Amino acid sequence: MAAPNNYSTHPESGSQANQRSRRALRGKRAKLQRLIKYIYIRFVRLRSAPQAIARGLAAGVFAGSYPLFGLQTILGVAIAAAIRGNKIVAAAGTWISNPLTYVPIYAFNYQVGRWILGQPVETSLTERSPQEWMSLGIDITIALLVGSTLVGIILALASYYGGLYLAYNLKVNRSKH
Repeated sequence: MAAPNNYSTHPESGSQANQRSRRALRGKRAKLQRLIKYIYIRFVRLRSAPQAIARGLAAGVFAGSYPLFGLQTILGVAIAAAIRGNKIVAAAGTWISNPLTYVPIYAFNYQVGRWILGQPVETSLTERSPQEWMSLGIDITIALLVGSTLVGIILALASYYGGLYLAYNLKVNRSKH
């Protein structure tokens, strides 16, 4: 007698697999919804003054504008500590640069830096070989850092005032209840 086969050719086996994958997807979606709700609740329950929350957000967004992979959170928290901002919000603010946004943010920052420094259009990276990139290394780095600084300042100012507005509104709504 043959051992039972776990890979049945029964017509319902595909349907059962679909049900399992749908349940797994619902489970992942539920986990993501719980995480978002948890982050929202943590934000709403922050006991810092609205100005400290806004300073922390601005510090995090500024640090997130730099191409310092792995160091952005440390930089954001350090800036927040120096300006008496909320460190938790600063760490969250660095999330503006993530695997989905790295390329567009840094390409934009590089273009802004090139424009500010007056670098010619032929400094574009797309038509160059890797050997030419290496010879341009310092020019590219300086353009990227200059662009990141200017874009970071603009985004930090916008996020400060936006964060201040949100933090005040959340505090007012919380005190009404």
